[in-house]
Amino acid sequence: MFYINADKIDSLFELIGSKQPLYLPVDNTSGKADFKQWEKGTKLSSALKTVRSAKDFFFPKTEHMVSYKVSGKEITVEDPRKEVEDFVIFGVRACDAKGFEVIDNVYMNMNPKDSYYTNRREHGTVITLACNEPAKECFCSTYSIDASLSKAAGDVSAWLADGKYFFAANTEKGKAFIENAKSLLSDSDEKAVDALKKEISEKIEKLPFAHLDLSKFQGKDMLKIFNSKIWEKVAEPCLGCGTCTYVCPTCMCFDVRDFSTGTDKGIRQIRCWDSCMYNDFTQMAAENPRHTQKERSRQRFMHKLMYYPMAHEGLFSCVGCGRCLESCPVNMNIVKVIKAVNETDDI
Repeated sequence: MFYINADKIDSLFELIGSKQPLYLPVDNTSGKADFKQWEKGTKLSSALKTVRSAKDFFFPKTEHMVSYKVSGKEITVEDPRKEVEDFVIFGVRACDAKGFEVIDNVYMNMNPKDSYYTNRREHGTVITLACNEPAKECFCSTYSIDASLSKAAGDVSAWLADGKYFFAANTEKGKAFIENAKSLLSDSDEKAVDALKKEISEKIEKLPFAHLDLSKFQGKDMLKIFNSKIWEKVAEPCLGCGTCTYVCPTCMCFDVRDFSTGTDKGIRQIRCWDSCMYNDFTQMAAENPRHTQKERSRQRFMHKLMYYPMAHEGLFSCVGCGRCLESCPVNMNIVKVIKAVNETDDI
């Protein structure tokens, strides 16, 4: 394990940022944090989490996929992709790192792979940072995600303890990061980090949603939950705004649209995020197969808690980051769904 004094962390950022793009959580004008590329003078935010997760780096909001040009009877296909340069993301929380695993199963670990996503994943180095002060909205421990980073997460695990940042490499990319930063790092034992892990674990145990009961979400009760009376009440306040899907670290639905580039008879094809909460989501033959907000809400939460884990060896498609609890304008969220399922008498 290695460390650098916290008051020298800007020197580390400058060293890494001079060699490859480096992204950090940075305070925005709303008093929250967003990931921004490091440049001279950039300061690391002390916020627990960013407004949107770090999935943007691997699955961007909009992405140019391919272009076509028509000349007479000839069609020219242009692939806009270039090799993505290596980059580093510092300050990813354990919940967001787990979110990468959820998306990896769909875009990297199945055939065919999504080459756009896979390319970015291969070039990105993820530095996770332990959560010294978990928020009351956090419930990552429900899914056995460890905010203290006792379990390795990302390419490098990092902790802020006793006025120092500590680093431990978890992968070959992580070892390369440590090697690049070696001139500024010192060797250390793990006493301070072990004490911090214990402290964080004790704080997590006291969070209001630390131990949500997921016993009914094991697959055997799928149809009972699907047909339950809870959905009418749970979905009633939903506005269908899609905020929950846009801040979620594991939502990965997209739409593909074609746009004219003008008089050159060119077409640009764009992939962009989409939301299952919209009434035109997966619209086919001018109709959405889910006609009501109840059906759309049920689809979202059933996928998170039932469909995805049934297809991926029990891995839930929720990481307990709490963003949907913080962002929903009508306080509809997955915690309420879990509680409603547990409290109903028809399951």
